[in-house]
Amino acid sequence: MVLTGCMKGEQTLEEIDPPKDAETVDKQNENNNTKTVNEDGTSKDDVKGEQEMIAQKVYLIDANGMVAPQTIEVSFPESGEVAKQALEYLVKEGPVTPVLPNGFRGVLPEGTEILGLTLQEDGTVVVDLSEEFKNYDAKEERKILEAMTHTLTQFDNIDKVKLWINGKALDEMPVDGTPVSNGYSRANGINITESDANDLLTSETVTLHLPAEYNDTRYYVPITKYVQNKDDDVYEAVVNSLLNGPGYHNNLIHVFNEETRLTEEPELKDGILQLVFNEDILKDQDKAMLSDEVMETLTRSLTELQGIEGVDIKVENKDKLVNENGEKMETPVMGEAVANDTTL
Repeated sequence: MVLTGCMKGEQTLEEIDPPKDAETVDKQNENNNTKTVNEDGTSKDDVKGEQEMIAQKVYLIDANGMVAPQTIEVSFPESGEVAKQALEYLVKEGPVTPVLPNGFRGVLPEGTEILGLTLQEDGTVVVDLSEEFKNYDAKEERKILEAMTHTLTQFDNIDKVKLWINGKALDEMPVDGTPVSNGYSRANGINITESDANDLLTSETVTLHLPAEYNDTRYYVPITKYVQNKDDDVYEAVVNSLLNGPGYHNNLIHVFNEETRLTEEPELKDGILQLVFNEDILKDQDKAMLSDEVMETLTRSLTELQGIEGVDIKVENKDKLVNENGEKMETPVMGEAVANDTTL
């Protein structure tokens, strides 16, 4: 995607690679004319005179005060500045407001303007904001950083975010003083929660994706937590953390049966993580039926880890598994298949 940088003394054009699942939709022929977005922000099959829309993922605040992704359909910007547009949709009472589901809201202070974005060679994007950015409560500070960072780092060549206000670099956030001089990345976590680990020296952070529901709207919330990494088996640690449930986050849904356990050590082969569970993981043992939410929770969470592209589930004493539609599950579920959130 092309962004116009407009920092003090600079006017640059930088290319931002789009998210892998970015696509535009022809609203006049939505079912038959989906268009892929090029790296320069244009459509491969541009049809003159038709309104183009793009499915844009943004990170918002849900009814429980947690940062969560939602995918919305927005007009494709004529300038091609899709990353800038994504940030504009985080502004409270901004353009996203009319299409928000119940309970969701923007995170940037009302009136905040995105003055410019500049991508540096090391993958850091510098975001210049207006003075209105300072008008937030201290308790919102980390949520603002998490929402902005996760919204921007979905673009393939953005790894880190640095903030400016009116052309001046921030060393710390203006309200509660969170250090940001070195930038903010996904490694800083999102919705950081209590630790499962007894010894932080032998543990590591992972991001789990757990389902939530508000007024019949289902969506996934990412939470970062420490897990004990015994014998360098982070895969088993992540699975066990999911099996233990969301802890004190009673707004998140525990999708696993209480007695569910791994019966073999996880094995990664050619990007596919193979997991073998006991029969308690099944929604219906007679039909060998695996819950769609169990499969999606495992896949979303595990494909966050380096080197895992998909997840293959096996169950002891069951030759074949089916999903909730009765379809045989004969191939692994890939991370890309569950990456798209429901369009508003």
